[in-house]
Amino acid sequence: MKKLKQILLPFVLLALAAVLFFASCRQKGSETIAGDPWEVVLQRGHGKLAAYYVPAGGFAYMCDEGMLTGVTVDILKDFSQFVMDAYGVELEIRFMEEADWSIFYRKIAEGKDGMIGMGNVTITGERMQELTFSPPYMTNIASLITHEDAPRLQRLNELGDTFEGRKALAFEGTLHENRLRTLTGSFYPDAEIKMAHTNDEILERVAESDRYFAYIDLYNYRRASDRGMPLQRHPVADEAAEQFGYIMPLETTWDGVIKEYFKHDGGLLNSQRYRYIMETHLGKELASLLL
Repeated sequence: MKKLKQILLPFVLLALAAVLFFASCRQKGSETIAGDPWEVVLQRGHGKLAAYYVPAGGFAYMCDEGMLTGVTVDILKDFSQFVMDAYGVELEIRFMEEADWSIFYRKIAEGKDGMIGMGNVTITGERMQELTFSPPYMTNIASLITHEDAPRLQRLNELGDTFEGRKALAFEGTLHENRLRTLTGSFYPDAEIKMAHTNDEILERVAESDRYFAYIDLYNYRRASDRGMPLQRHPVADEAAEQFGYIMPLETTWDGVIKEYFKHDGGLLNSQRYRYIMETHLGKELASLLL
């Protein structure tokens, strides 16, 4: 028996080490990392900003060379150059992925100074109660989509008749869910509403068969359509009243310098550099609709 224990002991220790290792990995993956307060960075002349992002084609994605790029990434990288030029401050931006939009949102809302988030978050009065927003970096168009085989929606009050038998598919926890509930409540109260948790899931389920209708951001629809997904947009239900902004915790000290960056040289959104970024990552046709 003693000899058997001696033989088994190394394997037991190895298994225990493996358990501890994977537990440690999970813990590291769930922790929230913050950067430095702006005043500290300004005083020292260098520092870090923790940038959390939700992966999104055109906005925060890996290019063919394996580098993180996109509209929101490039704008933030330009911000680091701005603080160098304006204040002589060397800013290191640490980009960290958070694939779940709801977790991403809560991380920033409950986070610390030195954190910023980019997940195409719509600026609303309600969200301003728990987040600090940058000035808007884009005006969004929310588009109602179906499979390409669905009949064309001509009037909103014909929603129930036109989409009869189809289910509403909502991105849970977002304004698209609220928008879809308002639409169905007014024009198709008997509609069954199903939940999805990513834009990709919505696009895939709508493209699979003619069973759903859903709201999606115009840029997501156009990019999916360009890839050949069998989708149809119904412009009569378009909504273009929302704007996207970077998000920060309420206690952030970065608000002032971020606003300064957006306003300098006549305004970021009026600059040729901004147009170049939009056209590079979204394409000229889509950029022209959103500019």
